[in-house]
Amino acid sequence: MTATTDISRQDYSWLSGNARLIDLSGQLLGAHIAHAGLIMFWAGSITLLEIDRFVPNVPLNEQGLLLIPNLARLGWGVGASGNIISLYPYFVIGMLHLIASAVLGAGGLFHVFRGVANLKEASGRAAKFHYEWNDPKQLGFILGHHLIFLGAAALLFVTKAMFFGGIYDSVAGNVRLVTEPTLNPVTIFGYLFGLKDGIWNPLGMAAVDNLEDIIGGHIWVGVACIVGGAWHIVKEPFGWARNSLTYNGHAILSYSLAGVALMAFTSGYFVAFNDIAFPPELYGADLGQFSGVQFTLCATFLGGHVWHAFKSKDEYGVLREQDKFNAIIAGFVVSAIAVTSIALLSAKP
Repeated sequence: MTATTDISRQDYSWLSGNARLIDLSGQLLGAHIAHAGLIMFWAGSITLLEIDRFVPNVPLNEQGLLLIPNLARLGWGVGASGNIISLYPYFVIGMLHLIASAVLGAGGLFHVFRGVANLKEASGRAAKFHYEWNDPKQLGFILGHHLIFLGAAALLFVTKAMFFGGIYDSVAGNVRLVTEPTLNPVTIFGYLFGLKDGIWNPLGMAAVDNLEDIIGGHIWVGVACIVGGAWHIVKEPFGWARNSLTYNGHAILSYSLAGVALMAFTSGYFVAFNDIAFPPELYGADLGQFSGVQFTLCATFLGGHVWHAFKSKDEYGVLREQDKFNAIIAGFVVSAIAVTSIALLSAKP
């Protein structure tokens, strides 16, 4: 009896994670920044570890490396046929990530321990970023800033490819500048509908076979993100969006997870089928396990999306039978896509 009573009195609130901060915009921002610091620390430390493990004169794809191939395809420290000619750029990049992780970690700790719990109590411009989950306009304001940063990152990649050293081209077998990116919207947006040179291709965007189209696509994405971000900052969502979408913490997280799931799914296709984005001389010819990880992450994020979507509806007491039916249909669609993916992977030479 005593043991049962002791167990019932245990405090399990720590299992809630960041859910404890759901109504504390300042402290949730601190956790957000701290997570970014952890990601930076992982990237920097693993890069330095791979430098230590690197073996010259052994093909890169035979060394079990993950981050150095990613840096090499961006044109850093790599030469003809994917041979690594200098480790110094990787050392610099690794150290920069470690320094950034320290800065972000300090920022996260500041917001958690010294900053205001709610940004509405902050002074200066920080108060502008306070949000309420049921305020579509303010959530759009914050979304807009995220989109601008994403657009700027895409254009930085374009700048590297076009003006600062170029990137690795598996067709040319060397690093080169991409001086004439494809800007034709018919070509770029055709990939979204599976059209390659006017012919339907089941690989969709992964059917791209040249750097000009890849860089051109990033230009379109970068500009679209920045323009969309500016729009969300100055304008509130349309009426149909306010009426169709659910506005609470679970709903916003579910939408974010759906976006990440889509990115993981797209990444999986590129990993499996696209030698331009993932050159075989850097990653190896068989990336089945690598792509399998991407598809597994996609399924995980998609499951999280569905779960949080149900929670968001249940929180408002508006969970309907139609919502359950939609989830079942979505499950069938995902299963069909998974079967198609397996079939394509099996048919790959």
